[in-house]
Amino acid sequence: MFSSLLVTHCSALFYEVFMKYIVLLGDGMSDYPLQDRGNKTPLQISKTPAMDKLAQHGTLGLVQTIPEGIDPGSDVANLSVMGYEPARYYTGRAPIEAASIGIELAKQDIAFRCNLVTLAERDGRLYMDDYSAGHIATEDAAAIITMLKEKLDSDDISFYAGVSYRHLMVWKQGQQNMRTTPPHDITGKPVDEYMPRGEGAERIRDIMQRARGVLDAHEINRQKEAAGQKSANAIWLWGQGRALKIPFFSDKFGLSGSVISAVDLVKGLGISAGLNSIDVPGATGYLDTNYAGKARAALDALETVDFVYLHVEAPDEASHKGSLEEKIQAIEDFDEKIVSVVLQGMREKFDDYRILVLPDHPTPLSIKTHASDPVPFVLYTSQDNTKTVKESRGYNEKDARETGIYIANGWELMNKFITQL
Repeated sequence: MFSSLLVTHCSALFYEVFMKYIVLLGDGMSDYPLQDRGNKTPLQISKTPAMDKLAQHGTLGLVQTIPEGIDPGSDVANLSVMGYEPARYYTGRAPIEAASIGIELAKQDIAFRCNLVTLAERDGRLYMDDYSAGHIATEDAAAIITMLKEKLDSDDISFYAGVSYRHLMVWKQGQQNMRTTPPHDITGKPVDEYMPRGEGAERIRDIMQRARGVLDAHEINRQKEAAGQKSANAIWLWGQGRALKIPFFSDKFGLSGSVISAVDLVKGLGISAGLNSIDVPGATGYLDTNYAGKARAALDALETVDFVYLHVEAPDEASHKGSLEEKIQAIEDFDEKIVSVVLQGMREKFDDYRILVLPDHPTPLSIKTHASDPVPFVLYTSQDNTKTVKESRGYNEKDARETGIYIANGWELMNKFITQL
């Protein structure tokens, strides 16, 4: 009997060691029904044969990635999807990004997300014209951040360059009990109503004001304005917090893994969880990202690790712009260039594998920012090839809701994915 139990135990270990797991996350894909499109969502409108196929063969349902009472950010949502309870671990967005670019925060240091933005003056008031300064190129942004460092760095303030419009500022032994607002939440709105408020906010507002004087004089901005392009004429500080401390993914789930993303937020979460961050040349976080490179990197990584978390930012960026055309393109590109390619590659390379596809949160076009509604997920395993095919089902919010499968605590989905829902 002992030998029989031993064989069974060893067989289970063998199965788990050689099982491969991949999460394919299309940031902000989920949305609300559009009245002028027959009350269909962008996921329903888009052509997504690969995701539909997974939905027809796999387990489709809804998951609540944003806990009640917490603002719906990609930081909280991705933390949840990775299997960590936000209420227990979340400290703020900026410290996650700090981990991505190798900034070690001391216990009392406060990191702030620093967006390069475009402000526009109308009727004597400043408005948030573009939260990304026209999706400024990383090279141009680096030069601008360099000037900010020269002019504004001090004994307790330091600026750090990131990617495109996304950068960081660290306030040593600073204060964090203030209210700040994500700039993508206030596109087209007057900024004076959303400036930092609370303990320490006066210092932050002063830095933001001084930065405008520095940026006005930068040659890159002058060239952009002369060419009729959006300039990085201001910074926006938000998402503050202290260093993030979470258990390693390998300790929590027993799997080695990698993370692939163009944005520091998701990279930082992965790094904090002990995942290896894979940099893909040409990955931009926008419609022009290197989809093929990301898919290839994920499949190659799974040759040596058990788990990959592949994140694509483009649908979220299109949603923040309020562009249905770009959102459809982003969703269809994600389906064709990521999901389809990865599914085919998994079939060719591995006998036993599981695929989880989902957004982190909805980013409805109607509000141009994140929402807290549950999102559709599909869990597909190589054993699902023998399941009865549900041909009428697609990957979208409506069909996911109709299955009746609902996971109220988003951080529990990862464990269900790994141990099989």
